[in-house]
Amino acid sequence: MEAPLIFERLKENYTLQFFLDRHDPFYVLISTVLSQRTRDEVTQVATKRLFKRYDTPQDFATADVEDIEHLIRDVGFYRMKAPRVIQIASILLEKYDGEVPEDMDLLLDLPGVGRKTANCVLAYAFSRDVVAVDTHVHRISNRLGIVKTSNPEQTEESLKEVLPEDMWRDVNELFVSFGKEICRPISPKCGVCPIDDMCAKLGVNKSD
Repeated sequence: MEAPLIFERLKENYTLQFFLDRHDPFYVLISTVLSQRTRDEVTQVATKRLFKRYDTPQDFATADVEDIEHLIRDVGFYRMKAPRVIQIASILLEKYDGEVPEDMDLLLDLPGVGRKTANCVLAYAFSRDVVAVDTHVHRISNRLGIVKTSNPEQTEESLKEVLPEDMWRDVNELFVSFGKEICRPISPKCGVCPIDDMCAKLGVNKSD
C-alpha cells in the first residue's frame, strides 16, 4: 500500500480549513493549548471568545486568571489552562520580546506544550513541513497499516519515512477530519469510507 495515495484521496474529500480566519503564531499557540482534551468545535468558540477580550501577549500577561477561566470555561481542564496561558504570555514577553519562537526545542520549554502542540504551531503558524500527531493521527495511521507504532512519537517518525515532505503538514488536519466523520474509534463508517479499499482495518471488529 502506498501511503501517499491515501492522503491524495483524502485531500479530494476534505477541505483544509484549520486557522483560516487567523493564523498568527500566538493565536495558534494559545488555541492549540486550549484544544488539549477538548473537541475542536468547543475549542474554536472558546478561543474566539478569549481573543475578543485579550489579544496580545501583553494583554494575557496582565489578565485576571478568574476572567480567563470564565472565558474558556467550556474547554477541558479550564482551571489548569487559565493560569498556563498567562504564564506562556509572560515567558514570551520575558524571553522572546513577545514573539512565539519558531523552534521546536524552545516551544517545548513553554508550559503545557508537547510535541503535538509545538508541531501544530510550526505547521499552521509558520508553514513548516512537520507532522503533528494527536490521538486521531496515531490511531488511524496504525489502523490503516501505514505504520506499526506504539506511541505518537514513533508515529511521527514513521510517517516522515513513508510520506514525502510536502505532505507532512496536511496529515494532522486530514486525519482529524477523517477520524471525526468516518474513521471513528468505535464503529467506523467503513461502508462510506473514501479509502476503504486501501485500508488494512487493523483492530476493526468485523461487526463494526
